[in-house]
Amino acid sequence: MHPQKKDYWLVSMQFLLFGIFFLPISAKYSSPEILKYSGLALFILGLFVVFASLFNLDKSLTAYPTPKIDGKLISTGFYRLVRHPIYSGLIFTFLGYALYRESWYKIIITVILTVLFHFKTQYEEKKLIEKYPDYPDYKNKTGKFLPKFLK
Repeated sequence: MHPQKKDYWLVSMQFLLFGIFFLPISAKYSSPEILKYSGLALFILGLFVVFASLFNLDKSLTAYPTPKIDGKLISTGFYRLVRHPIYSGLIFTFLGYALYRESWYKIIITVILTVLFHFKTQYEEKKLIEKYPDYPDYKNKTGKFLPKFLK
């Protein structure tokens, strides 16, 4: 399967939001220290999930929602628990950083990014179902961004 226009659009929007997130816009609020440092912990957890999941995908890794022609369905590591752990990790990372920096602006961008990931995964999962006959069963056993036992 080759990336299509929608793939390029979704990835472009994702990276645009990444850039917008880091604009030096101050929209500070005050929060208890525990919330601020919980954000730091969430940031670190998110980075760990992202890098472990990137490593786990190995040669199946692509930035696009359309799976690689020679890609394989990965259901080990964090993929054993959730279907989109890279997106989960990115959400944790961005939300954690926003909480640590006490920035409403960054929280709002994180919410928008999460909505984009929701629509991106809907498109991606249609492609995954086309490519991998076992995907519907895998989908029934795992959560999208959080493990099913946390829902």
